[in-house]
Amino acid sequence: MDGNSRPVKHPGIALCVCPGSYDPVTNGHLDIIRRAQSLFGHVCAGVLDNAAKQYMFSAAQREQMLREAAGGLPGVTVVRWDGLLVDLLSKLGTSVIVRGIRSSADLAAEEQIALVNRQLRPGTETVFLPADPVWRGISSTIVRELIRFNADVEAFVPQSVCRMLRERPGNETTRV
Repeated sequence: MDGNSRPVKHPGIALCVCPGSYDPVTNGHLDIIRRAQSLFGHVCAGVLDNAAKQYMFSAAQREQMLREAAGGLPGVTVVRWDGLLVDLLSKLGTSVIVRGIRSSADLAAEEQIALVNRQLRPGTETVFLPADPVWRGISSTIVRELIRFNADVEAFVPQSVCRMLRERPGNETTRV
């Protein structure tokens, strides 16, 4: 609804954006992307680059990782973006963001971001998809920590990510 309580129409929405850092891509990310694709038809998975974050993988590596992991999914494209998310929406001609929610803490943080996005670009809508219980406890942060301690992360990430981890220079001892 807009400020006059009229519904904002989103005719023929067939594209949504699933933004994230994807550092690294997890099975939970892919689950949200698949479910978003079933709702909207086409998903643009946006690999975002936040200068305030310390990443384990470069933006190019994260983009490649997601391209390989999502490569077989119909209706899914991957882009790398280092600007405001609302500017990516404008460039793509869509107004829908899909975010996976694992907990009430995720929801609280994502609600604030959604409100800012609506202020920056009126008409922007954020759809929250609850994480599948299988993946609810897994985050990229946890996976990175497991990688740092050479733990086996195969159950939490796509096979393409396991392969990239094995091939990563300096990670000869990573168990995947």
